Amino acid sequence: MSTGRFVDDLGVPVALPESVRRVVSLVPSLTEAIAVTRPGLLVAATEWCTHPPGLTVERVRGTKNPNVRRIAELAPDLVVCNQEENRRLDVERLRDAGIPVWVTRIRTLDEAFDSMARLFAVALDGTVPDWLSRAREVWSAPAPSPIAAVIPVWRDPWMVVGRDTFTADIARRLGLRLVHAEGGDRYPTVPESELTRGVELAVLPDEPYVFTETDGPEAFPGIAVALVSGRDLTWYGPSLVEARARLTAQLAGVRDS
Repeated sequence: MSTGRFVDDLGVPVALPESVRRVVSLVPSLTEAIAVTRPGLLVAATEWCTHPPGLTVERVRGTKNPNVRRIAELAPDLVVCNQEENRRLDVERLRDAGIPVWVTRIRTLDEAFDSMARLFAVALDGTVPDWLSRAREVWSAPAPSPIAAVIPVWRDPWMVVGRDTFTADIARRLGLRLVHAEGGDRYPTVPESELTRGVELAVLPDEPYVFTETDGPEAFPGIAVALVSGRDLTWYGPSLVEARARLTAQLAGVRDS
């Protein structure tokens, strides 16, 4: 089979077959995007790949510990990964096994749009999906007036969304000024004594830490709290089309109260 030479988001050459027909995805966002856009391509995904609901493909463990041996046995034409969500070690092991790997790099919405467009048009030799164009339009609307906010992603210790992250860009477009994003860390650990300083709104997602009505809000006394879907804040697939409307409604409900 003839191959073409292409480069992924990191500029690494990827030798692709003339037609990509078997794909393993090690990123939940990419799994959903491929399953919705090119049904039948996926042969395996991680245990964390929960969307679309009812996805019936083989599971090859998690994003940080994929079963490289089993992936090689599946003989995929391509494995899709992400610089932040997957380990370089696993990417190198897959490549050493002779498997083409396409790595995405996504730290802003615009990078997500461009990266996904390249994935489908170049790596998967298809067309840019309609949902991607709709998502671009949805997120092009101006942001509301900013409010000082914090978005925790873990507790004990508290870790929050910082600068140069996809979620920080989502937050900015929603009118959230992340008070802990002014330092150099992308996901800083914040002492409990500093967690609420200068914060008007706490946005608590249900992943990776599962914040609930009884686990999280009590740490922010006197501060408005919004419980939201972590998928809406962190996934860069088809959910982007509806995510802004859902998040805007949830945030408006507590901002106006």
